[in-house]
Parts: sequence; C-alpha cells; structure tokens
Amino acid sequence: MTSAVEAQGLRKAFRDFTLKDVTFSLPQGYIMGLVGRNGAGKTTTIRLILNMLARDAGAVRVLGMDTIRDEQRIKQDVGVVFDENFFVESWRVSEVERALKGFYSRWSSKEFGRYLKDFGLPADKRLKELSRGMKLKLMLAVAMSHQARLLILDEPTSGLDPVARDELLRILSAYISDGERTVLFSTHITTDLERIADFITLLHEGAVFYTGTKDDLLESYRIVKGGPADLTDRLREKMVGLERTSTGFSGLINASELTHLPGRILAEAPSIDDILVRISAGNTNATENRDRDGHRE
Repeated sequence: MTSAVEAQGLRKAFRDFTLKDVTFSLPQGYIMGLVGRNGAGKTTTIRLILNMLARDAGAVRVLGMDTIRDEQRIKQDVGVVFDENFFVESWRVSEVERALKGFYSRWSSKEFGRYLKDFGLPADKRLKELSRGMKLKLMLAVAMSHQARLLILDEPTSGLDPVARDELLRILSAYISDGERTVLFSTHITTDLERIADFITLLHEGAVFYTGTKDDLLESYRIVKGGPADLTDRLREKMVGLERTSTGFSGLINASELTHLPGRILAEAPSIDDILVRISAGNTNATENRDRDGHRE
C-alpha cells in the first residue's frame, strides 16, 4: 500500500521529555488515530511531521515527499486542524477565504461556499461569535477547500459535546470515502477512534507502544480477571496495569498468554481506552503497591 505518512526514528529531546525513535506508516486512504495520555508525545510528533519543530533525528515522508526538501509542495496537499483557532477573532467568516485563498494553488471558492452551507456557518458572523464546534468546522472547511489529500488533526474533539463530535466523525468518514485522501487524528478520546479509525499508533512516555491496524490491537490483548488465589507470580509478571481488590484482580495481558492461564480465569476483549489506561498505569497496583515478594512498597 502507498503510504501517506511515513515517520522513521523521530527523536526530539526537551528538558523534561524526550520523544524516542517514533516510527510508523499510515497507508493512503485510511484514518489513523494517534493516541496516548496527555504528555505522551502526540502533539510533538505532529509538530515534527509539520516541521513546526526541528527534529533531533529521524525522517518523515508525506505523500511520497521529504518534508524538509519538499516542504512547500507538501503544504499544498496538507490541511491542518489544531485544538484551538489560529484565525483572527475579529474576522468575519467570509473574510477567512479572502485572507487564505492566495496561499493555495488549488483553492476552490465554490467548495468553500458549499462547506459553509453544509456546516451551517453564517458568512457574516465574526469568529469570536462562533462556538468551539463551529470554529472547528470552519478550520475543516478551509482545509478541504484547497483539495488537501492529507488532513492532520491535533485533539480536534477536545471540549466538543457529543453531537458536535459525532458530526466531525461523519465529516472525516465522508472525506476519505474516495480512497485517495487520508486522516491522521490525534486524540485522547479513544471512543471516537473505535468508530472511524483503521489504524492506531499508541504512544507511551514518548515511545511507540503499538502501531498497526485497530483490529490487530484489540485482538492482541485481553483483560483477565480472577480471584485472589489465582494471581500467581508468573501471571503478575505478564500483566500490565494490575488492579487488586479484596475479592480478586484484573489486568491487561497479551492474548498469546491465554493458553497458559488456568481455565477459571476470565478473559474479556478490551477497548482502546482499557489498553491505554492499563499501559499508563504500568505494573503498579491501583489499590495497593507491593514488591515481588508481596511486601508493601
């Protein structure tokens, strides 16, 4: 499959955080969710892809082009939506087109007008009068009116109500329906991704924990549950995000380990949120931390 985005060994060090050799590939015509808890490196990764930060190491290709050598060509093909509005708040909606269309060789005023109508955006309203959801739709209208082949969105659903989030997901699904356009979608609201994402790249503490199809991610792990007597040392070593109570335990385990478990232990399919929460917790016990010999830490 042709890749819309290829990131290879991306590294960026800050005083208190390091993005470590992030590598993933997003095939053309699909939606990838870039997920992880706040501070995992999602925004840093996106800013490196867009050359908004200087990378310490690594390479990025977008639509087959090198993001440094071919930066100006790539900008014609990429639409970007951040979690905050970067347009001038005193502008009217109609003035946004006048300010931006000169930067794009394939800008379509007809398309922009159609998106304003479809999204219910009044041309005479000032941006400061728009709701967060309407500002988001305006940024999408701009991105799609210059025929962008790749949309990159950083936490676009943060702060939106469920109705506005549902509308955004429908827009993105329709956007890629021709098989030629692609979406990279950073979010910590994983229920959105379970609806529309084809691929997932999960970041944890600045590194890639998983990258691949959403279905493979969900099939690769299980939430296991059992009584206190079922928690052996071997099982404890294999689990991530172990939680113990007086009546039993639960934790995340690789599905390949299921054949080694006693039959009385229950195994359930996780959600993306389950996986994210458990790996963020690591091997700590949510109710009582103990060392391997069972003593309190």
